Amino acid sequence: LFTKEFLFPYMSNYMMFYLMPMMGMFMSMWIWLLIPYLFILFNFNLGVLFLLACMGVSVYFMMISGWASNSNYAKLGSLRGMAQTISYEVSLAIILLSLLILIGGFNMSEFVIYQEFIWFLLFIFPLGAIMFVSMLAELNRAPFDFIEGESELVSGFNIEYGAGGFALIFLAEYSSIIFMSMLFVVMFLGGMGFSIMFYFKLMGLGFTFIWIRGLLPRYRYDKLMNLTWKFFLPISLNYLLFFFCYLIFI
Repeated sequence: LFTKEFLFPYMSNYMMFYLMPMMGMFMSMWIWLLIPYLFILFNFNLGVLFLLACMGVSVYFMMISGWASNSNYAKLGSLRGMAQTISYEVSLAIILLSLLILIGGFNMSEFVIYQEFIWFLLFIFPLGAIMFVSMLAELNRAPFDFIEGESELVSGFNIEYGAGGFALIFLAEYSSIIFMSMLFVVMFLGGMGFSIMFYFKLMGLGFTFIWIRGLLPRYRYDKLMNLTWKFFLPISLNYLLFFFCYLIFI
């Protein structure tokens, strides 16, 4: 695809249209600095805050790509994606805050230490399930792929992209899937064990992300918004209050 000619739509915003796929790829690579590898090249003390900042900035790539294409389909797809991503980031941030209260720090390597004997998923399973569904919505994967509703928006915000731009957008998407799988393993499934089991867990979770796409039909958009604001947000807030009280009184 990178050898093909890169075409620009008539009356599109040339520079923004050209740069946004590269920005999306850059953001999906930049966020990989967070994972606590064995050699700890970058050991962020405020790693979780950096994660939330990167997730917030990634919305701009989608928004500007849709706007710069000068296509109504692309614009509607980017608006849907923005609303969906921002909505699910709220519950995702509250879940992360609950976990930070448990471990008492913002460093990602703390998750590995605290899960030496028991996984967080075993005693806060509802939070793990909510986080997994929020990750699906954050990544715009099925059954929450409204950004690419083929029957309504053809291909969403990336409809005008071809050649290298198209390839970069999907490389960024699948890179984010692998990162989110690794993040879930670090936070809920025992962290970086640096053994073959870690890679089995990572492959299993990545397979689940892709398997769900073939298993479930697309959800309805109003139900998607109801799910996050009426169910996920109250549940995650209750857990946050519970952990906060636990920290103060016990």
